[in-house]
Amino acid sequence: MIEARGLTRIPLRNTVFVVCLILLAVSLLGVGFSLMWLWGVAIFGMLAGLGLYDLRQTRRTVSRNYPILAHVRYVLESIGPEIRQYFIQSDLDERPFSREQRAVVYQRAKNESDKKPFGSLLNMYQPGHEWINHSLLPCAIENANFRVRVGGSHCRQPYLASVLNISAMSFGSLSANAIEALNAGACKGGFYHDTGEGSISRYHRRHGGDLVWEIGSGYFGCRHEDGSFNEERFAANASDDQVKMIEIKLSQGAKPGHGGILPAAKVSAEIAEAREVPMGQDVISPAAHSAFSTPLELMDFIARLRSLSGGKPVGFKLAIGHPWEWFAIVKAMLETGERPDFIVVDGGEGGTGAAPLELINRMGVPLTEAVMLVHNTLVGAGLREEIRIGAAGKIMSGFHIARTLALGADWCNSARGFMFSLGCIQALNCHSDKCPSGVATQDPNRSRHLDVADKTARVYHFHRNTLKALAEMLGAAGLSHPSELGPEHIIRRASENEVQSYDQIFTFLKPNELLNTKCEHTVFKHYWEDARSDSFLPPARIARLRFTKLE
Repeated sequence: MIEARGLTRIPLRNTVFVVCLILLAVSLLGVGFSLMWLWGVAIFGMLAGLGLYDLRQTRRTVSRNYPILAHVRYVLESIGPEIRQYFIQSDLDERPFSREQRAVVYQRAKNESDKKPFGSLLNMYQPGHEWINHSLLPCAIENANFRVRVGGSHCRQPYLASVLNISAMSFGSLSANAIEALNAGACKGGFYHDTGEGSISRYHRRHGGDLVWEIGSGYFGCRHEDGSFNEERFAANASDDQVKMIEIKLSQGAKPGHGGILPAAKVSAEIAEAREVPMGQDVISPAAHSAFSTPLELMDFIARLRSLSGGKPVGFKLAIGHPWEWFAIVKAMLETGERPDFIVVDGGEGGTGAAPLELINRMGVPLTEAVMLVHNTLVGAGLREEIRIGAAGKIMSGFHIARTLALGADWCNSARGFMFSLGCIQALNCHSDKCPSGVATQDPNRSRHLDVADKTARVYHFHRNTLKALAEMLGAAGLSHPSELGPEHIIRRASENEVQSYDQIFTFLKPNELLNTKCEHTVFKHYWEDARSDSFLPPARIARLRFTKLE
């Protein structure tokens, strides 16, 4: 405490404020001798005014207790993520992506050497470390342009998809220049660009790159004024030659089971045009679809979209949640004979979509278990040969692709990997409209500095060089194509003294196992038999509802 005769005691925490008042008084006296003292009056006057405001305001207790000084804390807190990212985190800290992961994307996108000297930075004896064993008979792969045919027996316009594509990111979430560069890069590299649920904008169309049109619960680009599905608008957009496949979004890894609202203030003329919504109104994406409410109705909707699109591949994207809901969808496939041409599995690792912390951290099944469940179920139900599986969730490198394909996927999608190729620096400001790299913002003063021609080349190079890296890994393992990858090729360290391949760690079902016998695998044992094709509700709840009706 500072105490003087005749003065109230002044806490030490107010010392900075008191010093500013004293220096302001000295500066005022000094003005009579030199005008240079006006600088002191201006500086210490503003600080003293800030201190007085802090003492009188009631919203921040810390500011009232520590006038002026508290603002130092606020400044340091606001730049905390940058301080940690640039000065504290190691090259291997994944928060959410490590410096090493980002660096390899930047290097490949710029077509620079991605070679590393002096050995791995990874601790190869740490539990969880994974690798691919090499072969004594490696092979040379001349063409890394790996393709997957998508389209079942009901599809009249099958599509040859790359094993790496751009995952769903809407115009509105990303800037116009970012969307344009992604699509131009996809066109140059011959891979697809998922539109996200924000529909097809003028920037998706400008360069003619292959599109997968994602249809979300808001039915943007194919909706009536009340938000319901519009067949005529869907058929008009789906018939575009640039649209190669149709993807129904059931849920996404970033915020599974959650809808969204785009406030009216953010609905620009271009966003309104793409989504076919009026300006000046909130744009709502409900949590659930209105065009169907049961697995059987979902199968009907898939058949309907395939017919309206002229026979193009139609599938759906989902983040796995309740297993009985997924089993119910598969039972609807078996009962109706209708099949999606593909299923994209979105891992619960989250993604580019901003969401509450609880949903990002604690909702949805992570990618490894999600892909395995989808693959196993389709194999056990005798449907795997007819349906292709895509996968998305923190996929950045050739090894990420290889391990995901070994689990059962046919191809991979990446969102944040392609964002890094555009110049994203992981500033974690995607939701604030203040993206420093002009990627995830609608602020034209920020996004206009993203050079489309330069970033187009980077998107193309990242894709090409990542597939080259995948080809090198496959060749070293004695494989000639990603389709040859199996769970026996991926090895995980279980402990310091034990390693196991995926086929030893995980249980894989045999073809038709779910149809012929009672499966003893835990999740199937508990939920497969009771799942119903006519409802997404949990079996116990269906029974309770029936009992109530009987009463």
